[in-house]
Amino acid sequence: MNLFETIKAAVPVRQAAEHYGLKVSRYGMACCPFHNDRHPSLKLNEDYFFCFGCGAKGDVINFVARLFDLSSYEAAQKLTADFGLDQKPPTAAVLPKPKHPCIRQFREDEMLCFRALTDYLHLLEDWKVRYAPKTPDDALDDRFVETCQMLDYIEYLADILTVGDLEERVAVVDELMKGSKITFLKEYTASKKKEDVRHERGNDADHTR
Repeated sequence: MNLFETIKAAVPVRQAAEHYGLKVSRYGMACCPFHNDRHPSLKLNEDYFFCFGCGAKGDVINFVARLFDLSSYEAAQKLTADFGLDQKPPTAAVLPKPKHPCIRQFREDEMLCFRALTDYLHLLEDWKVRYAPKTPDDALDDRFVETCQMLDYIEYLADILTVGDLEERVAVVDELMKGSKITFLKEYTASKKKEDVRHERGNDADHTR
């Protein structure tokens, strides 16, 4: 279990919201802290939050990141400290200690990983808006569920490659390059983008009939 999975398993979204000062009703509703909310429009459950007023959504790490204007990496660190979880540096807790690579090869691999992560991140950000439920009773689209599960973790990895120290960056790249993980991610992202394009064209064709 990686650090993000550990945090999400240990800290429900509702518990985090209450810990940071939100008053949550027994029905899991609260006034949204992300806009001027006079009537509770923020739905909180164990795994994710969603605001029917401003559209804010995500899991516990995304909630804390947005509440305190932090990156996902910083939000994970804050939750770890505030809820007394494993105090090891996040990357050390997630990944094995790597060998130091050749610098040129490392730079090439790092750029490959960063491009693949950001492409997938942009896809998730699109799904976060496009496939969000419109009412509390709507069935959750699989792509929205995937976004809630993966968005903060992908942001976390991208943050490490952007602002992490060398050992953290090497650890992330080393892990992503194992077993063709990064190749699979590139191919998966490309295939999902094509599916979205076909879906949009199908909808446009339906509207013109």
